[in-house]
Amino acid sequence: MNGIALTVLISQLPKLFGFSIDGVGPVRDLMLIAKGILGEQVNWTSFAVGASTLAAILLLKPYKRILGLLLAVVGATIVVDILNLNANAGVKVLGPLPQGLPSFALPIINFAHLGEVVIGGCAVAMVAFADTSVLSRTYAAKTRTPVDPNQEMIGLGAANTQLTGVVGAVAVLLVCAPNLLKDLPSSALGAVVIAAAIGLFEFADLRRVFRMQRWEFWLSIVCFVGVAVFGVIPGIGIAIGIAVIEFLWDGWRPHYAVLGRVDGVRGFHDIKRYPGARRVPGLVLFRWDAPLFFANAELFHQRVLEAVAQSPTRVRRIIVTAEPVTSIDVTSADMLAELEHTLTESGIELRFAEMKDPVKDKLRRFELFERFGAANFYPTIGSAVDGYLEEYPVDWKP
Repeated sequence: MNGIALTVLISQLPKLFGFSIDGVGPVRDLMLIAKGILGEQVNWTSFAVGASTLAAILLLKPYKRILGLLLAVVGATIVVDILNLNANAGVKVLGPLPQGLPSFALPIINFAHLGEVVIGGCAVAMVAFADTSVLSRTYAAKTRTPVDPNQEMIGLGAANTQLTGVVGAVAVLLVCAPNLLKDLPSSALGAVVIAAAIGLFEFADLRRVFRMQRWEFWLSIVCFVGVAVFGVIPGIGIAIGIAVIEFLWDGWRPHYAVLGRVDGVRGFHDIKRYPGARRVPGLVLFRWDAPLFFANAELFHQRVLEAVAQSPTRVRRIIVTAEPVTSIDVTSADMLAELEHTLTESGIELRFAEMKDPVKDKLRRFELFERFGAANFYPTIGSAVDGYLEEYPVDWKP
């Protein structure tokens, strides 16, 4: 959001100074703006009007009962009209609005421009989704109300239909009259957009993210730099790409744990976090905190065999506590079949606990559920441990 706000802010600076540029990205835009200022393209009267409007908006913003933005814009329009600054000082104004309603016609896209329209449409949709999602969550947090991203996108689409333009045009034509805003200076419009862009900067949130999650902070910085250097669409695309890579990396190298009993704490817990945890002799409780899919299947296989090899006692059975496993694919199913075969040859039994029903359904489709046996899937870790203790009398106190 900070990168988009920066882009919007910089894109409006030329209006504030009274000249125009072809926007190609914040950094290059700043170079063109500096070149325009040094080249004496600045209309200082237009700048004075825009800067005064911006100052008035920002100064009146804390006073919620005062319509500061409206007062600033109306004041700028009146000054330009009374002093005739359009003719006397070259201040650009909005001019009379076109009268009448547009004629109805079917939009026909030339095949040669189809690619540009599709790419542009996808880019606009991506920016709209990112912008709307962030803003909706921000206002939902402030008002403590729930937010539905799908509903927000439907509302955004409804607000951008042609009907809204027709209603707006009719309101201006019939209520406000076409010449009401003809003396509105462009620099004042730029000031309005700049004031809105300033409010979009989220420095406090960045500090909070830096404290809580460093990688998300640096992702925000990369997005900000990408937008500043390459423009809004490439910058957001870079950020999305990095976020997807990070997500895949988390799934590729997930957390796993061997569990043991901790005195005074219910349940079974990670022996790395609780070095004093007691382990059931001959039993390995192995937890995998991610879905099983092609990218991490081999790692799962390796970690299970490592857990068996590092057991302080000879292993008779390994129980995969599969509650965190939300999905499984064909590659990982083949891996489980191979793992079961390897463990069986070593005299070790493979069992599962707390596996979700949808994952069991997939094992049925992969013809593994019957191979492992329905009795070897336990509803809880406790019942799995009890089943082991019933078959193998070992020295163990719960």
